[in-house]
Amino acid sequence: MKIRFTDADHTRMKSLGISPACVLDQVDTFRRSEFFVRLIRPCTLFDGVRKISDADVGRYMGLHASAARRGRFTKFVPASGAATRMFQSLLNIFYVPQFLEIDELQKRVNQGVSIACDFKHFVDELEKFPFVGELRKALTGDGHSLDELLRYGRFRTLLEYLLTERGINYGNLPKAMLLFHSYPEENRTAFEEQLIESVEYLGADRAGVHFTIGEEHQTGFLALEREVCQRWAERYGTTFDVSFSFQKSSTNTIAVDMKGMPFRDRLGRLHFRPAGHGALIENLSDLDADLVYIKNVDNVVPDRLKEPVHFWKKALGGCLVSIQDSVHSLLRRLTSPDWGPAVRDGAAFASREILLDLPAAFQTWPEDRKRSFLLDALDRPIRVCGVVPNAGEPGGAPFWVEGENGRLSLQIVEKAQVNLNSPEQKALWNSSTHFNPVDIVCGVRNFEGKPFDLKKFIDPGAVIITRKSVHGTDVHVLELPGLWNGAMARWITVFVEVPPITFNPVKSIFDLLRPEHQPEDHLPNRTAG
Repeated sequence: MKIRFTDADHTRMKSLGISPACVLDQVDTFRRSEFFVRLIRPCTLFDGVRKISDADVGRYMGLHASAARRGRFTKFVPASGAATRMFQSLLNIFYVPQFLEIDELQKRVNQGVSIACDFKHFVDELEKFPFVGELRKALTGDGHSLDELLRYGRFRTLLEYLLTERGINYGNLPKAMLLFHSYPEENRTAFEEQLIESVEYLGADRAGVHFTIGEEHQTGFLALEREVCQRWAERYGTTFDVSFSFQKSSTNTIAVDMKGMPFRDRLGRLHFRPAGHGALIENLSDLDADLVYIKNVDNVVPDRLKEPVHFWKKALGGCLVSIQDSVHSLLRRLTSPDWGPAVRDGAAFASREILLDLPAAFQTWPEDRKRSFLLDALDRPIRVCGVVPNAGEPGGAPFWVEGENGRLSLQIVEKAQVNLNSPEQKALWNSSTHFNPVDIVCGVRNFEGKPFDLKKFIDPGAVIITRKSVHGTDVHVLELPGLWNGAMARWITVFVEVPPITFNPVKSIFDLLRPEHQPEDHLPNRTAG
């Protein structure tokens, strides 16, 4: 069926920076029958995942320190997501008023109803959350007492002040702006913890941290930056170079109806949606950076646990510098007049160090064809990805994946990319030994020191299609290749095992009650007995 756009459609697309041809390409993508990657085997220790040896640690630390002194490192933190999922169970019960009556709540708890049990757990542990002081202050300002609300079971008012604009609005703010940790002298947001953590491994004189944020939260982030940056700069003797960007509207994607036609809302307008974190590859490219750490905003720890985080950040950074130095040296040799010996060295390095799957006939090729192949394979952005032993967390995992050319490559794969209807692929997915915590450091300049155009290294076919509801109507929506999945599919990739202590995400409000996020004086005495 031919798609025709109205003048209003063209105006809307122009306002978003999206061309009609791009929309038609997206519609065609929905009509593809196959989006799954082909898993060959999981990356395991010494088969795709390397372990940093004691002998290499000192060298990597030295390489990191040298690069940090020269100001080469920047940090990139996707921070646009609202905390809605973090408070999902509390939001669910907030909109079921009868559950908030004391007798009904207890009845539902006795029946094992999950949202009721979650809420009771929240109330029982309320004093342990770092934001309880702000919640108490908001209630007091309007003449309420937190203690009385709890005593008399006025739970709806409690949740209203926690989750909505009437109070501290934690159901709508981005995670970065929420208080995560309590200290004797202050409480800190995830935004602050990201800054403080960065000082140790970005460089003593300057810590450049870039946050991608929602445009609607810009005012709040700027206010938070003004409030805290000078304080931490003075305490740590550094300068924070904080910057922000928004996910571009030009990366939004069209939704389609169940017949595969562009979906229109009740007013007849085309429906576009943000296309997931894969759209942020453009923000990363626009940074014009050199070496970049990427980390999720909610993966932070209090000061008492920062030392291993610092150590492994430096180790990964030094590992990247080592690999990049070797790659760039080979590329300079391969582009020199006397490039012959570099072909043999380049092939050996590529297969041994970055696990490049050379074509079966590579050794029979003429030397100039080998050289062209190696130039293409090596002249790419580089990423070193920390991976932790799999402990059942939801998310991506490192795999050997077969490409369209039949050759294998190292990829971070999400569950949605796997055909779980295939017993073989499902078994492979379930056999993964490591997990992707988004602990990545990237080299995004080429051997001549020029920034890569990162869009050239995306696998455009690595999209994810999901089903959503818009005003009660089912639609299919398109997510662009994920930032550390398809958006980096054609990068040089190295996986390094890091310990679980470096991965402490806050996906649910109750994760803040884990020992890793609690003050030391709140922890049980482990020396007793």
